[in-house]
Amino acid sequence: MKKTNAVRELETAKIHFNLVEYKVDEKDVSAINVALKLGLDITKLFKTLVLFSEKKELLIACIPGSDELDLKKFAKLAGVKKVEMLGVKELLENTGYIRGGCSPVGIKKKHRTFIHSSVLEKEKIYLSAGCKGLQIEIITKELIKHTKMEVGDIIVG
Repeated sequence: MKKTNAVRELETAKIHFNLVEYKVDEKDVSAINVALKLGLDITKLFKTLVLFSEKKELLIACIPGSDELDLKKFAKLAGVKKVEMLGVKELLENTGYIRGGCSPVGIKKKHRTFIHSSVLEKEKIYLSAGCKGLQIEIITKELIKHTKMEVGDIIVG
């Protein structure tokens, strides 16, 4: 199994996690498709989004796989005026990850990271292990503590 930056970081921190492999469909790398392939409840599979603030500060957002990020709520929680999604071409350069394989763990540099409050209702969640075809199952409290995630309502609805 591939050792990604996310896996290395969690191993170094001695945080327990499980790796779950799945067959990649290059035509559909969506969180919904990954959840279907793994037979997971989509509310337990979190996708990682990367944004820039108006000050060009990189910000990380983790939300349930079927939800949509509310940019205004996210900006307010982050204490900035405006945020915009990072372009796919800028993702690798800024995080070390590619679309469909971006993780909030193991990013090149530490950035402020946020996660939707529904995570508090779940003992464990799944998130990208840092490459397509591999998910990390991790205890929610361990993830939040390790990444110093800020928790709040950041989805549409």
